[in-house]
Amino acid sequence: MTARLDAAALDQLFLSARSHNGWQAESLPESLLRELYDLARMGPTAANTNPARFVFVTSADAKEKLASVSSGSNQAKIKSAPATVIIGYDLDFPEHMDVLFPHVPGMKNVFSDPATTEQTAFRNASLQGAYFILAARALGLDTGPMSGFDNGKVDALFFAGTKVKSNFICSIGHGNGENLFDRLPRLSFEEACKVI
Repeated sequence: MTARLDAAALDQLFLSARSHNGWQAESLPESLLRELYDLARMGPTAANTNPARFVFVTSADAKEKLASVSSGSNQAKIKSAPATVIIGYDLDFPEHMDVLFPHVPGMKNVFSDPATTEQTAFRNASLQGAYFILAARALGLDTGPMSGFDNGKVDALFFAGTKVKSNFICSIGHGNGENLFDRLPRLSFEEACKVI
């Protein structure tokens, strides 16, 4: 893994990629959703915890349900996108540690403290959500990550009976360029970084 990505790849992943608000009318095949997850799941997480859970909201009924507990400006985005993905974090992730981290028997006991479990789940599922965005872009999809929804209501509608909590949502598909904001400024290296 010593080859630097070419300029076109960096452009697709970061430089020209944008958060989209309008979508082409299309459906995404389940095979593509599986390919997307299979890429995103390969990013590193602490002790290979893999706490992220993904709900691909694609049906009209599910879109209506998610839109009903989202802010006004996000409702249209959810309804028009081919898929909006709820990225959650599973507080029961330690139950999978025997499979995910088999070389350390009893690893799940490291997460016996609820505060440690919550922090680990949220942090690492957030990382997995970022990997998901980059994986989508790598597969030629546009993304539209969002906050602006009622987490408690989303959890009740989509994660009832589980210990999964919603983190953020992200529409995916091919953007149509509508309501695309101008590129906003970013902090410079000098403003955001130190080399010590």
